[in-house]
Amino acid sequence: MSVPALTVEGISKNFGGLRVAREISLTLEAGARRALIGPNGAGKTTLVNMISGLLKPSAGTIRLAGVDITGASPERRVAMGLARTFQISSLFPSLTVAENVGLSFEARFGLDRKLWGNVRKSAAVVDNAAALLDSLGLSDLAARRVADLPYGQRRLVEIALVLALEPKPLLLDEPAAGLAAADRGALLDLLLRLPAELSVLVIEHDMSLVFRLAQRITVLVEGGVLTEGSVAEIRSDPRVRDVYLGTRVHV
Repeated sequence: MSVPALTVEGISKNFGGLRVAREISLTLEAGARRALIGPNGAGKTTLVNMISGLLKPSAGTIRLAGVDITGASPERRVAMGLARTFQISSLFPSLTVAENVGLSFEARFGLDRKLWGNVRKSAAVVDNAAALLDSLGLSDLAARRVADLPYGQRRLVEIALVLALEPKPLLLDEPAAGLAAADRGALLDLLLRLPAELSVLVIEHDMSLVFRLAQRITVLVEGGVLTEGSVAEIRSDPRVRDVYLGTRVHV
């Protein structure tokens, strides 16, 4: 059997006497699409912050491709192939989409960059940025300044930036947050274009997107795992409906 892209074993997090995550375990296999859902305050972002190294767990172990990264810095984790998006935009608005993506390729290639000058000079950077944008259906945006893009398109570009780092597991923190219905369709189309070998863990409240993208779903409630299973199992689980889905999900 192949080594899982990401393994979380018994992760807990305490802030003083407040326990916000308790003994969470999950496995993200190579090429898997897993969603992490739950009500606000369930501990979803706390978990992803621990996986990405922004928070140090109080207990438990995190492994990336079998390697213990529990004590590794966020920068070390990125260098090892762990990448994530954030709910808040982090693009360079004065640069074009291609230049923004090029900066990520520069970081991956280890080039000595002077903000964006080398992006235009390096054939490898230019070619790789163009190929990635084409694979994601974003070629039409390449020459446009980020400042001129609507919010929904900026969210797509953010995902392209992270993909330029060639992640092994990709963590997506509420990619559909704040998007209009039309933009959510474009987001889903982009996510369905992701390489089959890429492992994806997505936190999301948009259950239509979750049910179409995920193969398995983990449900967090009050800092712990309530259950996990296939889309069909989660949709039909009365406990999940009681604490999260309710009667509003019909897709």
